[in-house]
Amino acid sequence: MNITLLGPAHPYRGGLAIIMQTMARVFQRDGHRVDLKTFTVQYPQWLFPGKSQFVDTPAPDDLRIERCVSTVNPFNWLRMGLRIRRERPDIVLLKYWTPFMAPCFGTIARLARRNGHTRFLCQIDNVEPHERHLFDRWFNRWFLGAVDGFVYMSEQVHRELECYTNAPALFSPHPRFESYGEPVDRTEACRRLGLDPQRRYALFFGLIREYKGLDWLLEAWAKLRAEGRIGSEWRLIVAGECYTDPEPYRRRIVQSGLEEEVTFHDRFIPDERVKDYFSAAEFLVLPYKSATQSGVTQIAYQFRLPVIVTRVGGLAEIVPDDRVGFVCPPSPEGVADAIERIADPETLARFRANMERERERFSWKEMCRRLLEVYALTAKRAV
Repeated sequence: MNITLLGPAHPYRGGLAIIMQTMARVFQRDGHRVDLKTFTVQYPQWLFPGKSQFVDTPAPDDLRIERCVSTVNPFNWLRMGLRIRRERPDIVLLKYWTPFMAPCFGTIARLARRNGHTRFLCQIDNVEPHERHLFDRWFNRWFLGAVDGFVYMSEQVHRELECYTNAPALFSPHPRFESYGEPVDRTEACRRLGLDPQRRYALFFGLIREYKGLDWLLEAWAKLRAEGRIGSEWRLIVAGECYTDPEPYRRRIVQSGLEEEVTFHDRFIPDERVKDYFSAAEFLVLPYKSATQSGVTQIAYQFRLPVIVTRVGGLAEIVPDDRVGFVCPPSPEGVADAIERIADPETLARFRANMERERERFSWKEMCRRLLEVYALTAKRAV
């Protein structure tokens, strides 16, 4: 089939671009003709909370990527909708994670699908955003009502989706981020990061936003240290760019006397450095206050790194409790108790062994297969 993927791709950085490019490669290997249409403007710079939206690496030479979509120019939406209507791909696959994209994506879909041939499918991360805004529900209705079928990655997203549309929707868990490679020698990883390999490390990784609960983790770590519930050899790594003011976290570290305890790498972590963090650490902590799913858990599966998650959203669907990690109550006390339990060497060894088996559930081929199943369901509805 002819498949167009519309969403983040090179030169845009981050996990969303990796996801779109990985799915494009899977479809190509299966014999489909694939092109990616990405953004000339993804976010206006004044709206983007990070330092840069772009990577400085060369474009992949195995993919057809065209920068042609502006999320902020309605005239561009009209042109792209009419263009895709003329091109008549069998499938347009969209990646949806924020209502900011809804006016652009919804307008393109409503125009293009009038050719009576093209089906618009969506791999959907979130329906309701983590940070709410006045027009979110209106924007969601505009976009979600223009889509023929969905693949969702958590039951919470499915429940929210059903409030907007009865289009076919199938579940497929978030695949592993295989593009980050395999684990490297721990001592070498510590050397690259400027860490002492004699220490043992817990890891908080990913973009830092208020709902991700870094304040809970710092409170939990201070509590464990004050009460002598974790060995003196343990340290905490916080790695990721702040999409909120970092100063409250820095003040908390100082006020709690954790300056020697916490390594705070407040910056975007390039793809080639991800393996160092996940190879140096002994477990990952995701103390989220709210969530649907998390791509960071799938990096952990790739590197066989045990995980602590809070019992929010769909996180417990991906991290079986007491098998590859712990699912804990969403509170500083719950996070502290889980850290104390997982720091046992035998527990960590058991979780790593289980991860070797569990990780096989999360494949890109399965995700693409489910998308084609949704396509088949939309075709039946059209008959």
